[in-house]
Amino acid sequence: MTHASSRYARVLSIAGSDSGGGAGIQADLKTFAALGCYGMTAITALTAQNTLGVSGIHGVPPAFLKAQIQAVVEDIGVDAVKLGMLHAPEIVEVVAWAIDHYKLPNVVLDPVMVATSGDRLIAAETVSVLVRELFPRAVVVTPNLDEAALLIGHPIGGADGLDGAAGELLALGAKAVLLKGGHLPGEDVVDLLAEADGERLQLASRRIASRNLHGTGCTLSSAIAAYLALGEPLPRAVERARGYVVAALAAGADIVTGAGHGPLNHGHAPVPSVRLPA
Repeated sequence: MTHASSRYARVLSIAGSDSGGGAGIQADLKTFAALGCYGMTAITALTAQNTLGVSGIHGVPPAFLKAQIQAVVEDIGVDAVKLGMLHAPEIVEVVAWAIDHYKLPNVVLDPVMVATSGDRLIAAETVSVLVRELFPRAVVVTPNLDEAALLIGHPIGGADGLDGAAGELLALGAKAVLLKGGHLPGEDVVDLLAEADGERLQLASRRIASRNLHGTGCTLSSAIAAYLALGEPLPRAVERARGYVVAALAAGADIVTGAGHGPLNHGHAPVPSVRLPA
């Protein structure tokens, strides 16, 4: 029997399932595969969801979430983790335990609170637990403007407000924040990567006219985790992930999926699975 000398870049998504396939676990797995990584999941909640919105949420018991994480980590191992929908305080606590217990690397926290359709996906009491337990444990937190406003307690006025808001989010304990400015008006989309050491990286691109925006945030955070698993430093991982999302948006802009907000084209340019030294 021969022993293999290589392995995949392994990325674990701890998030909710989107039955419509556009966001959540489904978007994460498509993204990992498209970027040459091996995707694994620990599902926090099932949603009944399509392009028009969320019609139901069924939470997974915390003990069973823990069992999923243990099964994956103890056998296959993990190079990066993407955290998505964590709807209850007990779920957040399981995740914090797992990060510490297994010393999970490259944790990307997408604080999923509001769906593209406007549906609220997280209980109010969960927000403070999420900030306290997971901000310090993540290498980067990736809120959109609505989520950032919920976290800092006030709306963010214009692109010139991004830097101050990012500073407030860092003050909550994050090591780095990617503040996504996609909800601001204007022809360009401006995002800001702010690190606790004072480093700032502004990323801008031309806005793509499309109704197919469902799962954009899930896809971006997953792509960042994938590039971290592949060995990129954070600023480069963010840059490359953003490039992937922009291309996926452009490739899917004219496609009709359902009657509402359709998905990105995750498979517009898939790369073969990357082999890393075992």
